[in-house]
Amino acid sequence: MSRYTKSSFRKSRRVGFSTLETGKELARKPYAPGIHGNKNQKKLSDYGTQLQEKQKVRFMYGLSEKQFKKTFERAGKLKGVHGEDLLKLLESRLDNLVYRIGFATTRRGARQLVNHGHILVNGHKVDIPSYTCKPGDVITLKDDDKELKVVKAALEALSRRVDFIKYDDAKMEATYARYPERSELNPEINEALIVEFYNR
Repeated sequence: MSRYTKSSFRKSRRVGFSTLETGKELARKPYAPGIHGNKNQKKLSDYGTQLQEKQKVRFMYGLSEKQFKKTFERAGKLKGVHGEDLLKLLESRLDNLVYRIGFATTRRGARQLVNHGHILVNGHKVDIPSYTCKPGDVITLKDDDKELKVVKAALEALSRRVDFIKYDDAKMEATYARYPERSELNPEINEALIVEFYNR
């Protein structure tokens, strides 16, 4: 499967949204990349606005188009609000939770930790980044990997952990306590536009 390996700053500038959720990408150049990026852009059509919203979220969680659409379809089979259920499924991905816990500074780094077999879920090694965790699942590092420099540096750099994750510093393990509330997720996302995009 193809994976985007170039600058994440460029993708963030393209959609005018901090996909790393730090704001650093847009701090110095808050306009689209390219020679004409800082010139006035035409107003987007309804379709363009919906597409851009979908791309913002897809880039943020690092999914391919096929993965994202599959997740959207899974969310449609749940009983809640379609857009909010989509965000809950994305937040429940193992790579995202490893990032939220603070074992990595980016979702891309978290995905690498999972791929390389450093992560345990309920005591079992899981090396699939898209693995969907459930509330109550315990996520930790393998004993041999708790001294990894990259993990220690990420934990030291973490300023705040989300409320739906409970973390035990002594054991270096986290519990996915519950699904996140919509108010706890990025307020700049308009998930209703994503639903409109796929239902057009």
